[in-house]
Amino acid sequence: MQWSILWQGRQRDSREHCLVHTNESGIKVDSVIIGKQEDLIYRVEYSLLLDHNWRTISFSVSSIHNKVIQRMEYSSDGEGNWMDGDKPVPRLQGCLDIDLPLTPFTNSLPIKRLKQQVGQESDVRVIYIDLLAEKISPVTQKYKRLGEDEYHYQNVPNDFEVTMRTDHEGFVVDYPGLFLQSGCTRLD
Repeated sequence: MQWSILWQGRQRDSREHCLVHTNESGIKVDSVIIGKQEDLIYRVEYSLLLDHNWRTISFSVSSIHNKVIQRMEYSSDGEGNWMDGDKPVPRLQGCLDIDLPLTPFTNSLPIKRLKQQVGQESDVRVIYIDLLAEKISPVTQKYKRLGEDEYHYQNVPNDFEVTMRTDHEGFVVDYPGLFLQSGCTRLD
């Protein structure tokens, strides 16, 4: 199966085109984001390899913002043990997902991986990658399923929280104040 998803950024003037492809070996995600923050244009490309349980096996991100080019590539065993090339990254130990605040797609990782029942709440450890602030850190987030397509999300370290809606595939449709899905097409 393959999906083509478009999102529009509300807070920042951004657009994202994301391709999600599932096959017998897992899930591949490729996406491009372009946007503007404080009159500075940025571009982000990210790729993820996931297993069939939506656990992140590897990710790569490249971006350009304010004349700064960033590239990172990490791999995992799917159990929260991360490597930067051939070097272990102990400070990211236990993080199962990543969170790129420039996209709502990474919210789908724990949503699809956890498969929560309505009313269930879970804490997740994620690698928070704020490209515009040039920071990467482990954080704790909470997801609570409120309804068939509604989740309450909380970023514990900074007390940010929001209730977001997803489509029937688990992809974010409405992330109030930040993102709105412009379209999602199944390509096969």
